[in-house]
Amino acid sequence: MCYHKNSISLEQPEAVLVHHRMAFVSISLFAVRLLQTLLPVEKASHFLPEPMSAALFLVSLDMPVSLEYPNIHEAVVAYLEQLNSENYSIYKRTAEAIYSIECTCNFLYDVGKEGEKNLLELVELADQALRSFSYHQHFPLVKEIIFICSKIWKSAQASPLLQGESQKVFLRMLSHPLLQVKVKTYHCCLEVIKECLGIHNVSKPVSSLCNGIHFLLHPKVLYEISAFGIQEPKSEVSAAAKAILMHLLQGRLMMTALTWNKFIESLCPVIPVLQGYADTEDPLGNCILLLSKASSEDGEGALPCTTRLRSMLRLLLVKKPSVRVLALKLLACHLTREEGADTKRPSIDATILSRVTNLFIVKKPIELKLDDRRELIIKLETVEKVYEIFISDDIDLVLRKSAAEQLAVIMQDIKMHAVVKKLQLIDKIIEYLNECVGQDGEVVECLVQPSLTLLRKVLCADPAIRVSLSQESSLLTLLFRVSLIFHEDCTVVTEVGALFCLLLFDEVSRMDMWSDNPSNKPSSPSVFSLPVSVSRRYHLPVLVLGHHAVSPYSIVLPLSADCLALKPVSDMLRIAWNLSWYHGSDNLLKQMNSETKIQEFLDSLKLSTEDALTLKMTYTASGLKDCLHSIAQAAAHREVRTAVTRMSFYLLNDRLSFTGGTGPCGVTLKSLSWHNTLNRFLQVLPACTEDEKLLIDIIHFLNKLLKEQRKNVSVELLNWILELLLRHSPNPLLDLLVLTESQAREETDDIRTAVRQQLQKELMALFNTLLLSFVAVTDRKCLELFYVFQTQLALKLLQCLRVTDAPHFYGLPSLERTLRGMAHLTAFPGWSSHSPLTKPLEICVKYLSGLLEVITSFYVERGGNAMSFMGKGVTKSTVLCLLHLSHEMMAQAQSSEWMSLWFLPLGGHSEEHVPTQQGLAWLIPLWVDRDPEVRFTSLGLGSALTTLETGCVALANSCQNISGGLWGTVLNILLDQSECSMVRREAAFIFQNLLVIPMPSVVIKDYTWQGPCVHDEDSGLSLIGKPALQALLYHCHFYEHLNQMVKHCYLGRYKFDLNCSALNGTSEGNDINGLDDSFKFWRAPSRLSNQDQDPSSLSTSETMVATSSESAELQLPGLSTAPLPEAPHDQFVTQVIGQHETASPQLLPDSSISAPLPRQCVFVTPPLLSAMCSLLDSLLVTAPRDTANALQQTHLIELLCSMADASLIEISVQELQGLLPVSPPVEHTQAQVSFLLEYLSSLSRLLQSCLLVDPDLVIQDELLKPLITNIIRVLTICTKDILDVEVISAFYQTWTHLFNLLAALLRKAGPASFPSITMGLARYWAAVIDVFCKCVGLSITCPTLYTASLQFLSILLTEEAKRYVQDKDKTSLCRNLTMASLLDKTQENQKSLEQLNEAILQCYEGKSSKDILKRVAANALMSLLAVSRRAQKHALKDFGLSAHLIDSCVERMKHIHAQLNLDSLRPGRAALKKKEDGFVKELSIAMQLLRNCLYQNEECKEAALEAHLIPVLHSLWPWLLMDDSLMQIALQLLCVYTANFPNGCSSLCWSSFGQYSAPAAHRGAPSSSLMLCILKLAAQVPLENTSVQQLVFMFLSNLALSHDCKGVIQKSNFLQNFLSLTLPKGGNKHLSNVTVLWLKLLLNISFGEDGQQMILRLEGCLDLLTEMSKFKHKSSPYIPLLIFHNICFNPANKPKILANEKVISLLAACLESENQSAQRIGAAALWALIHNYQKAKTTLKNPSIKRRVDEAYSVAKKTFSNSEESPLNAYYLKCLENLVQQLNSS
Repeated sequence: MCYHKNSISLEQPEAVLVHHRMAFVSISLFAVRLLQTLLPVEKASHFLPEPMSAALFLVSLDMPVSLEYPNIHEAVVAYLEQLNSENYSIYKRTAEAIYSIECTCNFLYDVGKEGEKNLLELVELADQALRSFSYHQHFPLVKEIIFICSKIWKSAQASPLLQGESQKVFLRMLSHPLLQVKVKTYHCCLEVIKECLGIHNVSKPVSSLCNGIHFLLHPKVLYEISAFGIQEPKSEVSAAAKAILMHLLQGRLMMTALTWNKFIESLCPVIPVLQGYADTEDPLGNCILLLSKASSEDGEGALPCTTRLRSMLRLLLVKKPSVRVLALKLLACHLTREEGADTKRPSIDATILSRVTNLFIVKKPIELKLDDRRELIIKLETVEKVYEIFISDDIDLVLRKSAAEQLAVIMQDIKMHAVVKKLQLIDKIIEYLNECVGQDGEVVECLVQPSLTLLRKVLCADPAIRVSLSQESSLLTLLFRVSLIFHEDCTVVTEVGALFCLLLFDEVSRMDMWSDNPSNKPSSPSVFSLPVSVSRRYHLPVLVLGHHAVSPYSIVLPLSADCLALKPVSDMLRIAWNLSWYHGSDNLLKQMNSETKIQEFLDSLKLSTEDALTLKMTYTASGLKDCLHSIAQAAAHREVRTAVTRMSFYLLNDRLSFTGGTGPCGVTLKSLSWHNTLNRFLQVLPACTEDEKLLIDIIHFLNKLLKEQRKNVSVELLNWILELLLRHSPNPLLDLLVLTESQAREETDDIRTAVRQQLQKELMALFNTLLLSFVAVTDRKCLELFYVFQTQLALKLLQCLRVTDAPHFYGLPSLERTLRGMAHLTAFPGWSSHSPLTKPLEICVKYLSGLLEVITSFYVERGGNAMSFMGKGVTKSTVLCLLHLSHEMMAQAQSSEWMSLWFLPLGGHSEEHVPTQQGLAWLIPLWVDRDPEVRFTSLGLGSALTTLETGCVALANSCQNISGGLWGTVLNILLDQSECSMVRREAAFIFQNLLVIPMPSVVIKDYTWQGPCVHDEDSGLSLIGKPALQALLYHCHFYEHLNQMVKHCYLGRYKFDLNCSALNGTSEGNDINGLDDSFKFWRAPSRLSNQDQDPSSLSTSETMVATSSESAELQLPGLSTAPLPEAPHDQFVTQVIGQHETASPQLLPDSSISAPLPRQCVFVTPPLLSAMCSLLDSLLVTAPRDTANALQQTHLIELLCSMADASLIEISVQELQGLLPVSPPVEHTQAQVSFLLEYLSSLSRLLQSCLLVDPDLVIQDELLKPLITNIIRVLTICTKDILDVEVISAFYQTWTHLFNLLAALLRKAGPASFPSITMGLARYWAAVIDVFCKCVGLSITCPTLYTASLQFLSILLTEEAKRYVQDKDKTSLCRNLTMASLLDKTQENQKSLEQLNEAILQCYEGKSSKDILKRVAANALMSLLAVSRRAQKHALKDFGLSAHLIDSCVERMKHIHAQLNLDSLRPGRAALKKKEDGFVKELSIAMQLLRNCLYQNEECKEAALEAHLIPVLHSLWPWLLMDDSLMQIALQLLCVYTANFPNGCSSLCWSSFGQYSAPAAHRGAPSSSLMLCILKLAAQVPLENTSVQQLVFMFLSNLALSHDCKGVIQKSNFLQNFLSLTLPKGGNKHLSNVTVLWLKLLLNISFGEDGQQMILRLEGCLDLLTEMSKFKHKSSPYIPLLIFHNICFNPANKPKILANEKVISLLAACLESENQSAQRIGAAALWALIHNYQKAKTTLKNPSIKRRVDEAYSVAKKTFSNSEESPLNAYYLKCLENLVQQLNSS
């Protein structure tokens, strides 16, 4: 890096400079990425050498690199910070200067723009711009900034914030460290003042001009000019500063009164500094003295009186004697004019004035220093006592003086001040001083000196008091008089001088007032300091600290002269200035290329030739344009190759710097028309070696470009390449794959041969990359071209493969390259089907022939691994091509006859005389190849072939000579603990495929598939089929092995080996074209499968291209718990995401197994466990009982469920979403998520089968609860920001299986699983609702998930409703966790719940009646409406242009009625078709939805009433009579509708005449009201359908509570049918169901007085009820008693009851009943009867009845103690007690 950076010099040719620059950039990017890969930033200082630090410093100061590759620049700075603090500091300061430069240029650009400007933004830019003056020295900036400040302060409407920020900038300019800036600033200010206040403006309006100087009229600005500008050693600055002040002080006549007053107001705080320059001989000094001379008598605009007095006193401290003399004269005038001057000492005369010229010029100044102790030394009470002595008039003055002196000593501690201030010390001291200056003041003179000391110490420590006292002119005059009285006492004069310092310089002592950024923390109160300029200009009688030795507004420049002298720094600043000046690299490059040069800044800032080249080469856009220009203008091959190589470097830089998305090179190439530039080199065949070399470079570049853009490839680029490849003639890119005869003869030239081989290699690499680029393409035109290209390439590769007669038959690299290309090509489905001349199957057969020839010639006949010299890549690619070919042949063939084409003769060449047998035996050696990927792929091929029955038979026949046959071989591989997981997984899929074909339990002649065969040599016993299978599993300890596999499953992240690219892209060279790429591109359905297809538990035997992610070998981290056994192939390789689902044979019982534990297992992966779950699923189907017993014995289900861990998936998803700070490569995380989801899917299907075979396998608390929790956590994982389509698809498929599992749990084990499911849903309720909403929205894209989620919701809510009905009389402890409470009572998720309701409603409303998904939505909606009140409420809302659900359903019913009537008129059709008729189903759904919507919801019932539900049902009545199921649903709807809804009941009585059409006539038109139809139906005793009969009477029981309906019942004589009921005869003591239904109806009728009258009017009704009471009914044994009980409460009915002795006897007998309910009913009825009815007393005083009452009362009192008394028992006692009282009264 350092070499290439420092080698650039102007003496070298441009090509060399370009080379060094390109090399420096690329090496820098590579070095940084390498550091990021290998070394954490915090460890950099421990390992990196000093040269690396120097190199990184150079990179950090490379301006073009920092802009083009910002992420790399940030990494460089991070490492530099750790390595070299000094270099890092230089970089940081340079970066600050660059930012300042940017602000400078932006400020100048914005100022020059026309129109409204953002002044605040301009001020911020100006502030930052000040820091780079030392570099660019662009002084026009100063003038622009001052003009902006003047403009801001000129406006009265400017905001205080804007004024404050602009003032900060101005002050920093006045105090800028760079002298030229300061000089320019002062001169510009002077020009502004002259312009505004010059004499030439005398004729112009004053106000409009003098406002321009307002930016100067501020205390801070005047302080800066006074304290620092005048004292500047550089005369240019000091002279300008004095001139500014002179113009201001003398410009009153040119200013408005407002401006002058503003000036005076701003000047007052600065006068203490300014008066230091007072001088009678200097013009400025005279102007300053005039301020003190002017009085208020001179008019407005003079100094305030107090300020003027303070200024006069302050002049006494000036060093110039002449000034002090003048001050005394002014003060003398002031004292003589003072009120009461005659009564005060001393009298002012010339003698005194002549003595005090040097009054405050003292020899020993006082040090203003106080103590601030942490702890009190003297008690506060002591201080108070001393103070009392000091102020006491009764005590001798000597003692008082002593007390004052003691107080002065005590006041040295600041903590004591609060006590005396509280006691009014200051007021007392001023009182003593006033007394002293009085005529009789000599008495208290002894107290003056300690009093002044006390006052000084208090003022020194308290700035607030200092401020207030400094404005009291009387105190200042008083102190001056004291000093005159004691002018000979040096101590007193010094104390007064100290007080004057505190009071007269208070304004300038407060640093926070003048600071640029005042601190929030106040300085120590004991510290009093003055500006250094004040200390220098005055004779002060005190020693004080100095501050503001330099201006508080001065800034520190980021770069010193030494830093600016460094070449990397100056280069960076120069490029930064030009980039900022021209506003970006594009404009700068245009300016560099233009002929007109406009220089507006210093020559030192101009770009050098080296800088220009650096910029052009570093910026990708300009560099690529230069490359294309060079290609277009090239005169020789070398120039083109050089330019193409540079373009490749830009692609490399993209890859090195951008970890995600498209880099600058990719972006630029999409916008440049580079295709035409390269087109001419790709359309002709190369004529010489140089042409071929050039073509190699261009193809290499295209290959790299496609790799970089694979995730977001340009359709335009693909179309261009495909059109080139599909040209008719010549077509160099395809033609060059196969050598012509002339080219073959030229192969003697080694150089030409090497070049041609490299060309073929690059072409093949390009084709492979091109194939992979089409995985995600959706453009139709592009795909059509691609399909044609696929078949064209297939035919070309076939020519390459036909190498039998070729001279270079043994060129393994060429053969491997061809096979690798074929592997990429054949991975795409349909690759053979786009040739206009050759049929797809013919191409496949030719491929098969060639591939089998390779396998036969180089592998099988060479003894496999033992003697074959075929390369590893050839073997892998050949087997993989065969695997892909098997799928293509399955897809293209019409039958399974193609299987025979795969057979090869068995035996070697020496056995020619023996008839050869055709078979698949050639495949078996590949299963034991030394390469695990070959074993994996060949087993995958076996799995593919066994998806057909002929394949299973052929493979089994080919293994007859192997010990154990096919079954034993596959099982042996599956259980081989030293084998890697992906190989064992494929063996599991073969085993699963073998189980699909039904196998017999005994030998059946001529049966094609006998299954496994087991022979025991000792006993001679042979087993076949299922018994043999069980024996084989027992012998191999299958379930014990599986148990160990589960225990040793590794769920963590895999570690990739070094074969994987370190960068986030594909590796160079052969890796990208290698076999690894194809292993992840597989997915296709099994031919034996009828189930849904998903990415779970799938084999490579059903694979096709699905994704373009790279693959590499995977290896588990070495875990110490169970070391891996040493084996030649004990590493794990990338697991394949495929699919494997098989059809299921019928369930048949079989034998049981048992076996000892196997030996220790190695770690296995989740995909292998997924395959084992699928295998167990098939075994459950094949031998359900035996498999279930084995699972129970080995506890496999518990172990498999324990592996389901949602947290691993959650963490991986967070990594994919970028929520975790450190995440592994995306492809690795996607693979792990897919594996874990695949396992969950397989496990869920297995558990569903277990629930069907033996639910006890799953229904265990320790298994069920954590399993359900994990399922719900997986279901609620947010997949919002996951972009990968395959991962999302995997999630959807897994969710489908999980919803199905939860539904199966509720169906098969509802009581056990429902509480856990409900609690789990409640825990994640918000996320659950979101998932349901999401699933409902996937009805089109993923209907299986939509169906599964809604079916689960429906079953869940149905189970909830069942439990509610079962537990409604119980007190539920978990009532808060019901689904109803979650749906209706959770306020925080109300919006999501509404979205769910609306989504389901829209799915129901939006789908056609023939759509099966509509029924799914309807079922979910029914369940939801039945449970959730909120859903019912939501159903009442109108949805856009459509009505609410109730209106919609009623309208649908009307439409169905019309359609049914129309259909009945058509000839040749029956009146009503079968039950499955579509209209009947629709009608059923509509009525069920209405039923559930109206359930316990009066608002919905009102809506139904308004929608005319009853007339619609009335019109449908003839059709309902013809279908019992419809009638049941209609009656259920009516029962719900009329329950607790009187208006609805009344609506049944309304006449619906005119509602019926002619076609109903032959069925008999319904009666004039639906009520009469119901009564007519109920009168048919008995009805054929008992359910309908029960519903009719339930409905009538509801109506019986309505007054209107009871009237219709009475008029219809319907109750007469009750009298015709027959009582049980013989030994039957139970009433019939019809009788009980009548009794319940009469009970409801008896609740009203009119109903009671209806019952009593029925002749013989009371006797019949009395007889019925003798019979029992298990559900309602006392209904007759309750009817009598109700009748007894009506006074009008009592005579008829008393007249019926049977009823009275029955009620009296109840008191002796054994049942407490009967006792209570009887007692209550008798009490009601006797209440307020004298005749009843007479009748009931019958001794028999009275005895029963007394006995019952006596027993009740004994039985029901107070502790046991319940409300019912208390009521019973009360009834008996009242009865006894009534019967005992006369």
